Amino acid sequence: MMKPLNGSVQYEHHSQVLFQKRQYESSGRGDHACNTPAVSVDAANASLNEPADLLFIGGALYAYGLDSHLKAYLKTLNKDMVKKAAVFSTSWISKHSIDLIVRALKEAGIEVIDETFYVKNRPDASQIEAAKAFAKKYAQAV
Repeated sequence: MMKPLNGSVQYEHHSQVLFQKRQYESSGRGDHACNTPAVSVDAANASLNEPADLLFIGGALYAYGLDSHLKAYLKTLNKDMVKKAAVFSTSWISKHSIDLIVRALKEAGIEVIDETFYVKNRPDASQIEAAKAFAKKYAQAV
């Protein structure tokens, strides 16, 4: 069973998909990962109103760092609101954004799943299916 949360859809165990929208406005948006509507971290409805067992969160590099909205959002998270996080990214050049997101989550005391999901450039149909499999694997494990 799935329930709405903040304008997105979550699995019954309270998972949510968040991403930095500049990177995911193309066909590679974060919602492909869970076959679920995703919420941009700079959207008004991005805040967590109740603890999440699993948070899928992604973004990319902008001028060699994370987007300011994503950085600010990561600072709002803590281990009381997010039990575990799964990180994903697409980019044209580097997957360094994954390292930066993982570091910020761990500094907040949030457990991060070791496996991440990354696609260089825009994802094709097989990579979108791989993203769905990644999301399903961890959403079912929680």
